[in-house]
Amino acid sequence: MKPITPVQPVREIDRLLQNMGNGGFQGGRLGESLNVWKKMIEDPDCTIFLGLSGAMIPAGMQACLTELVERRYVDAIVSTGANIFHDICEHQGVRHYRGHHHVDDAELFSKGIDRIYDVFAYEGEFRNVDRLIAEYARSISPYSGSSREFIGKLAGQLQERWPSGRSLVSACADAGVPIFIPALSDSSIGIALLMARRGGADISIDQLKDADEITRMVENSVKTGVIYVGGGVPKNFIQQTQVIASIHDNDCGGHAYAIQYTTDAPHWGGLSGCTFEEAISWGKEAVTSPQVQVFCDATIALPLIVSGLKSLGLERAAPPGLY
Repeated sequence: MKPITPVQPVREIDRLLQNMGNGGFQGGRLGESLNVWKKMIEDPDCTIFLGLSGAMIPAGMQACLTELVERRYVDAIVSTGANIFHDICEHQGVRHYRGHHHVDDAELFSKGIDRIYDVFAYEGEFRNVDRLIAEYARSISPYSGSSREFIGKLAGQLQERWPSGRSLVSACADAGVPIFIPALSDSSIGIALLMARRGGADISIDQLKDADEITRMVENSVKTGVIYVGGGVPKNFIQQTQVIASIHDNDCGGHAYAIQYTTDAPHWGGLSGCTFEEAISWGKEAVTSPQVQVFCDATIALPLIVSGLKSLGLERAAPPGLY
């Protein structure tokens, strides 16, 4: 039994979070998550996977995510297609705007404005980006590859056409951090590729190759750590690598570290809210793994945790030979 330590307000964000880790409720879990992530970064044998769901880019999390990549606090990203599409938009100068959740949506529709809770964007600008992606897809037809390969190629095109743009995809391209989109067709990127295909392009995204590639990364790693922003497909896609590996006689023992920031609850039975203890029953997490789930809006948790990691001044090199 450790006594609760009152959280002392301090200037240094890393000290604040560490103080919070000695408290209770979700503030305590948030502080714990900093320490678990720190352990991953300091473990030279650990490959760190980030699962990214929710509308993080429209909500303003792009710089936080880019910082994680540039500092090598993550080694691979599995994302929804929507996050990467919005990131590509920002790279080209297509912005998202502060709006309001109390609004006449019929009026927004009449003006060509899309709403993501209290964030606004112009549908016409999104469709221009769709057309640019479709145009690029037609230029490389015939093409077949994993989503990781396609996004890597698309990142190169973005950097060539908009060299001053800053984005998560360009940061990943520079750092050699792969981006997997296992449900790519469920996004505007998928819409753009369908536009290209209906226009006669021979374009195919091999999602089974994605599953094989990321599982080989896990199999070639000494240890793995996972961080989930939200849940959904990105979470399960990373979790299932342990099951796939064991089926192919490469039992990796489960992920060695685990963190999740989510607003989903476990008692509804969905994967987004399911606990890491439940995942142990599947062999997805190691029995002895340091693990923490923070039930908190990720737009609150991410800026605090990334700032805390940055304050600690941790340095890390890329793990070798993952493919």
